[in-house]
Amino acid sequence: MKVRKPKPLNDAVLRDIALTGDDHELIAAANAVLERHYRPFWHMVAAALRSKDGRIWTGVHIGTTVGRLAICAEAVALGRAILEGDGTVQTAVAIRHPKPEEEDRELAVVPPCGGCREMILDHAPEAMVIVRDANGLIKLPVRTLLPLPYRR
Repeated sequence: MKVRKPKPLNDAVLRDIALTGDDHELIAAANAVLERHYRPFWHMVAAALRSKDGRIWTGVHIGTTVGRLAICAEAVALGRAILEGDGTVQTAVAIRHPKPEEEDRELAVVPPCGGCREMILDHAPEAMVIVRDANGLIKLPVRTLLPLPYRR
């Protein structure tokens, strides 16, 4: 049996990348969705994905009484990109609304959950994801958020 060697990471993969005007537009698109569709505990997260042709696809978290049946905003946005567009993802971002009991009322960029990291990596392995670190917002390759992905 021939063993395939893994593709080595290049140095650029390990470095964070500054945000562009397009990235701020993507964040604004997710903010707009959450401002319109927020419902406590039902629609608390919005996501926006930019396809390679520049179009933006948005989605909102669909909460359920049984939590594990909820659908993440990134999955909704990716489904729209696949059904209505070319299915490519260049950049992704998720925004979370504060919980009712939280004092900080600002919408915040949040990293994708583990399942969404797997999904983005499966469908767009070259995608960049906007996240917050100690110094502010940065853009990272999805591969750095999920260094050891599950493979069938």
